[in-house]
Amino acid sequence: MALIAAVLVVVQFGAVPIALSDWLNGPWSEAPKSGGAHVLWQLRLPRILLTVAVGASLGLAGAISQALFRNPMAEPSLLGVTSGAAAAVALTLTLFAGLHLALPPTARLWLLPVVGFVGALGVCVVLQRLSRWLAPGSIAALLLCGLALQAMTFAIVGLCSFLANDEQLRAINFWTLGSLAGANWTMAVIMLTALLLLGSLAWRLAGRLNALALGEAAAAHVGIDVDRLRRHSVLVVALLSALAVAWCGSIGFIGLMAPHLARQLVGADVRRMLPCAMLAGALLLLVADTLARTLAVPAEIPVGVFSALIGAPWFLVLLRGAVRRMGSA
Repeated sequence: MALIAAVLVVVQFGAVPIALSDWLNGPWSEAPKSGGAHVLWQLRLPRILLTVAVGASLGLAGAISQALFRNPMAEPSLLGVTSGAAAAVALTLTLFAGLHLALPPTARLWLLPVVGFVGALGVCVVLQRLSRWLAPGSIAALLLCGLALQAMTFAIVGLCSFLANDEQLRAINFWTLGSLAGANWTMAVIMLTALLLLGSLAWRLAGRLNALALGEAAAAHVGIDVDRLRRHSVLVVALLSALAVAWCGSIGFIGLMAPHLARQLVGADVRRMLPCAMLAGALLLLVADTLARTLAVPAEIPVGVFSALIGAPWFLVLLRGAVRRMGSA
């Protein structure tokens, strides 16, 4: 209910006011389109739907990550997926800067999303192979390998930033801070479809993730194939994170905050927490994106700035609560 109310409210915010006639002058109407109708149906609504889908994806990926690693501070970026996408985009903008000139104009808009998605999945493949080689079947080893890959990909981004000119550096910084300004109906439909499919797969994993909360040995004793569960969980997290960062760049703290908010509302049962984390992630990102596009009109602030401003104090509150609970225990 809060998410629906937020969508109905934020659709009215922006540089162009929206009137009731603009709602009636939709794509089905043969009447000439006013400026408000064009902004509503071609810019604002697809952006809101994409924001909801990306926020829900990050919330779902964060909830699965925390259940998999049995760590309330885990989030999708710990696997290196987000930084892998950033490294691929940074390499494309600097070392392969002329690549977009060889593409037709209609394909240039899809270059960075495709490159980011490929980079994120590439890191996921390397992570799986590296963790199997170092410590097969260990979830802790998977997390440590993800942290190592994250450091390596951040180093690549830093090197590309050092080699970039002013225009390239501005593009890298804007992408790594996140933005939903390029949203359109195609992106929104693809993201919502992927969220529906991956969400159904995540729901099938929920019962086994509940068993994993007792520990790897206990889960294995009740018949859970822990290695298979780990592979499927990492695949879902990687695909959700890769799609999210491919469309809008790196956005922090949503995958960390949404599962905590869901856990406070519905408890630790993964079957109830997953859908609630999706709704919480969508609501949090919708608020952050509305602030990003309205506070500095006609300019736009990267949405990652506001997600960090909201998320960092929330993280400190959570940390303080965890310290108090451990002290009382």
